[in-house]
Amino acid sequence: MKILFVGPQGAGKSTQGKVLADFLKVPYISTGDIFRELSTQDNELANRVKSIMSAGNLVDDQTTSEIVKERLQKPDLKNGFIFDGYPRTLKQVEYFDPGFDKVVYLKVDDSESKRRLLERGREDDTDELIEQRLKVYHQLTDPILDYYQSQGNLITIDATQNIDEISLKLKEILNGEDKD
Repeated sequence: MKILFVGPQGAGKSTQGKVLADFLKVPYISTGDIFRELSTQDNELANRVKSIMSAGNLVDDQTTSEIVKERLQKPDLKNGFIFDGYPRTLKQVEYFDPGFDKVVYLKVDDSESKRRLLERGREDDTDELIEQRLKVYHQLTDPILDYYQSQGNLITIDATQNIDEISLKLKEILNGEDKD
């Protein structure tokens, strides 16, 4: 089963993604993981990404799509995967759509997302930066929710519940689904 997690920063995507990956016995991957792995390599694509990121820029949609497509062809993902971070835009879906079986939207309002991010206390989690990241998230990512809703594979979960309640709800929803 191929599952995508979508939601704003602080919604719990990595936490729930890892729990569900363990439950389904499939790998959990994120674009962040892929970019970190790429940063250790020395090839044309890796060098292009390192150059973009070292200049302080976001990796463009087409390059991100190429990287994800390449990663998803590796044999460790043949039985499915949980993915966090791709696609983030409709343009990325146009470049490469992995064909997710389910898309889990962890819904949390901006004030709760901001509270959670401030609580974790990272240096780049300031009021101003969080608000900017949330604004960009809504502009770029909200439209893919409509896309997956129209595809009939969007599951919306109230992410204001505690971690165990969300995990249980996800397992209940997916229980009985074909795990291959």
